[in-house]
Amino acid sequence: MTNNDRLPKLSRRRLLKGAGVAATALAFPYVWVPRPVHATAGFNTAKHLIYIRLSGGFRFPTAFNGDVANEFNPFGLATGVASGTEWGVGRMLGETSEWLTEELSMLGLRSVTSFTNDMAVIPCVDHEPLSGSADGNHNTGLERFLTGYVGGDTGLFTMINYGLRDRVTEAAANGETLLPAVIMGESGMGRGAGIYGAYRPPVLRGDDLDLFDSNASSQLPPWARELADGYDVRHRGAVNPSHYSTVDAYVQSREATKAYAEIFASDMLKVGDMSNEPYDGISNRELAQAFGERGAGRNAHLALRLFHFGCPAVYIDEGGYDYHSDEETELPMRIQGFNQLLSALDWALRRMEHPSGGTYWDHTIIAVGSEFSRSTRGAPFNSARGSDHGGDYATRWMSMPFMGGPIVARGRMIGRTNPADLSPDGPVFSYRSMWKTMLDALGAEHDAFFPADEPFEELFS
Repeated sequence: MTNNDRLPKLSRRRLLKGAGVAATALAFPYVWVPRPVHATAGFNTAKHLIYIRLSGGFRFPTAFNGDVANEFNPFGLATGVASGTEWGVGRMLGETSEWLTEELSMLGLRSVTSFTNDMAVIPCVDHEPLSGSADGNHNTGLERFLTGYVGGDTGLFTMINYGLRDRVTEAAANGETLLPAVIMGESGMGRGAGIYGAYRPPVLRGDDLDLFDSNASSQLPPWARELADGYDVRHRGAVNPSHYSTVDAYVQSREATKAYAEIFASDMLKVGDMSNEPYDGISNRELAQAFGERGAGRNAHLALRLFHFGCPAVYIDEGGYDYHSDEETELPMRIQGFNQLLSALDWALRRMEHPSGGTYWDHTIIAVGSEFSRSTRGAPFNSARGSDHGGDYATRWMSMPFMGGPIVARGRMIGRTNPADLSPDGPVFSYRSMWKTMLDALGAEHDAFFPADEPFEELFS
């Protein structure tokens, strides 16, 4: 018996479903015709996105734009940086004392500084490039991070599911199931109302997949199950045709939950079982060893397993970087969890065999951001040896790193800042443009979102 034979039959396919499994819909042939989009060179080059938020407001120059004045990066630059790295690698990315054990080194994990040439960094990503100052407010800054706007009605991960809806429906017509984008952090990333409400992603708190592992009708005797399962068709036929869409949305959601129950029952998703059984070429025991068994690491472990079942994206919150005090001593310890997370992703993605061919590295983008960066307004640290946030350049620039096989501009810095004052010496990108670029890479329709902002080519050329 092969490893694939041990999996549920649904997992033997590239799973592409979600909404669109109503019985009446399956009675007709369906042809997927993509809507027109503003396609970049990176359009449809990625199958998966891991989107990491360094929560609380991260001081980006300490890691991803480190070749700047001491007031912006008081920790200095890293040593032993991979050749071909154009951007300033902050010393914080070389912190390994707490996590890079001999055991993990033997497994194959390495310091982040050894693969910085596989990352592209955009040093000037801003929520509102045309505004007079940065949004350094925790509430509104986070709102912009989650939705693109203050008070935005639609979360960025809802946009993914909406943008991929035609692909999902086409696969449903072929009897295939695709998990939607999944949130393992701030639920606001999945807001949705009106036409977007049906595309809100599930929010997982830990690997609580047992909540999906059964459905009510499966517990009924056969005669009762047939009666219950036929209700949807009978009900749809009895309502006014103008209400079909409402009934179909309900049916689709319930059918998707049934399909997800079969997927979530897979042994592959039991990430805490420490199994030695290899799936996609690697076991849960090995992944648990690499990522750790708690927090963002465990979420990333689960994310890679969800990707096997067609999930296009996972959002993860990591750490807590709101250091108004004690940043000087606390950041070197705190950031080691993030360093292990990046190292484990680099290690796992290159070794895992993707169901569509190649490795997961070939098909996955990792992007890292925060609600804002941090400022001290002239000194290395504030009076409490921490940092603050306001309206200046130091607050507004997210120096965002991107890595993974679809990123062509690996090792490059796309744009520049003046080392003395962080003023931009090159292009400034809006956060919304960055997000449309990620949607573009996933092949998701995005013409309904952020019409004043366009995706850009630089990461893929």
